[in-house]
Amino acid sequence: MQLKFFTVDVFTDRQFGGNPLAVFPDAKGLSAAQMQAIAAEFNLAETTFVLPPQKPEHTAQVRIFTPRAEMPFAGHPNVGTAFVLARLGECHGRPIEGETLVFEEIAGLVRMTLLKQASAIVGARLAAPQPLVIGDTVSCEIVAEACALAAGDIETRHHQPCIASCGAPLVMAELKSRQALAAAQPRAEAFARHLPRDRVNGLHLYVHTGGGVDIQARMFAPTHGITEDPATGAANVALIGLLAALAPEPDLRLDKKIAQGVDMGRPSLLEASAEKRQGKVTATYIGGTCVAVMQGVLDLA
Repeated sequence: MQLKFFTVDVFTDRQFGGNPLAVFPDAKGLSAAQMQAIAAEFNLAETTFVLPPQKPEHTAQVRIFTPRAEMPFAGHPNVGTAFVLARLGECHGRPIEGETLVFEEIAGLVRMTLLKQASAIVGARLAAPQPLVIGDTVSCEIVAEACALAAGDIETRHHQPCIASCGAPLVMAELKSRQALAAAQPRAEAFARHLPRDRVNGLHLYVHTGGGVDIQARMFAPTHGITEDPATGAANVALIGLLAALAPEPDLRLDKKIAQGVDMGRPSLLEASAEKRQGKVTATYIGGTCVAVMQGVLDLA
């Protein structure tokens, strides 16, 4: 069996920045075990496999795999997959028309809006498939141990470290300084002990900054085979929701530019927004640009 694939760098405007993604636009006939093996072979943060939709009014069914596990939802895989399919102009024999796509995923329906410059497709923006859920708090000591930091590096004036999710649960922890963010290093044994894969997908550290971006962030997910992720849409779409929920205004639209991957040499820029009405976060979005990198054929024995 021969399977065509494409790779793209997501949340960047240049090759070899952002978060790389492999996309298989026609994955019919593959088993889940084969998808997992292919994702492990590519060894990127995620690989996506596009199947015909279960309902004809949707664009496709999309399955997302890290090197170690299937994900119910993730951000950069959706943005990159929408970019690839739109540039191909069709999905499983049906033309892609207009500027919206709908993906069926484990977490629910993911609605995508294409981003264009003139007539060229340059990226995509997603609406999170699930409403924001703020879960358990996590102690500063656990976060510090997992990231080789001191508990005093963690900022708790605005919120305690906590689990937040818009389809994929992650720990959110604000740090006090950009220096602490740069110094963080994931400790796999601490993740395995305190933050196992069946509890959270990873740990998202962030700090408020000035200049051209509002937030700098880093995300670690060693239990998924991802030591560090250059750009994490699922984490940042939950983060913008959390920040909106914490804001005192009962009604607002919150927009933030979030940089990630800077400390690992793959700078990424994510555009995050949230809508809040009558004290409740009603919608969260994440988007950015993509760059095509490679295409090829996988020979599957």
